[in-house]
Amino acid sequence: QVQVMESGGGLVQAGKSLRLYCNCTERVASVTRMAWYRQAAGKQRELVASVTSDSTTALSDSVKGRFTISRGNVKNTVLLYMNSLKPEDTAVYFCYALYTGMEYWGTGTLVTVSS
Repeated sequence: QVQVMESGGGLVQAGKSLRLYCNCTERVASVTRMAWYRQAAGKQRELVASVTSDSTTALSDSVKGRFTISRGNVKNTVLLYMNSLKPEDTAVYFCYALYTGMEYWGTGTLVTVSS
């Protein structure tokens, strides 16, 4: 059973930076796709950023130029670097992994950006 676990959320002022960590029980390089999603209160979950096993990355238009997704130095870690945070980035951020055709989700970490 693959498990993904997020960490690094918290309260931050607008314009500041935050780093989220996703730890996976499988080697990230062997996972087909890993991604960060977020869900704001009263809204649907949306894709923020993704990275595939061949290191192809993608970012949603709302975070391009501000967020970066990358694999960490630890083989089982994917990081989301969030810069120039805005109040509208406030949401619960979820880590996602696609492995051998199965989808796995973390329980989420709350990011709150104050104005």
